[in-house]
Amino acid sequence: GLDGLMERCAQYKKDGADFAKWRCVLKISEHTPTRLAIMENANVLARYASICQQNGIVPIVEPEILPDGDHDLKHCQYVTEKVLAAVYKALSDHHVYLEGTLLKPNMVTPGHACTKKYSPEEIAMATVTALRRTVPPAVPGITFLSGGQSEEEASVNLNAINRCPLPRPWALTFSYGRALQASALRAWAGKKDNTKAAQEEYVKRALVGHLWGHQRHGDIWGAGGRGHRVRNMGT
Repeated sequence: GLDGLMERCAQYKKDGADFAKWRCVLKISEHTPTRLAIMENANVLARYASICQQNGIVPIVEPEILPDGDHDLKHCQYVTEKVLAAVYKALSDHHVYLEGTLLKPNMVTPGHACTKKYSPEEIAMATVTALRRTVPPAVPGITFLSGGQSEEEASVNLNAINRCPLPRPWALTFSYGRALQASALRAWAGKKDNTKAAQEEYVKRALVGHLWGHQRHGDIWGAGGRGHRVRNMGT
């Protein structure tokens, strides 16, 4: 939590951490997320980011909107825009240096229970539109979470986002968990003899993500030099 975070960040920096990540989760339903929930989570992320920067750590800001529910693409875009607008208002209020931050958002996707199917191009257009309306161009990089998508969906949608015809002033890439690790874990199956096969599968997925997440408009390393140690702060 935020209690004692200043001291912890100072120690993390001494230990060699250059990046930290804090995740706040919101869910779409008939009555959520409420305005209060959006504002409270935005302020938590902003306070965390400010404390990180005071200690020379690059904050990765992760406001995640869960894919649970039957909402359509348009409603997810609406909520995503509201959440991101609140986050960047809070970051401004807390005097966070945007050039020294990274954003880790969800892609704009329909809920898992939505019966309507959307193309990667529709998802890309909704995602980039939401970002263009809310994320300042001073932010050097956006690293998408996979948000419960399959490996294939996460890769195809990221590729579509980077091919979207709308201007994109940020570096756009991935910060996947399951969408990067699932195949490797299946190949490994907890058996030592499968280690090499698992490593090869992991490299394969990482290369796919690299190729489809390549973005020439910016340099994501501008946020924090060449360091790459990340401290996970929030849930």
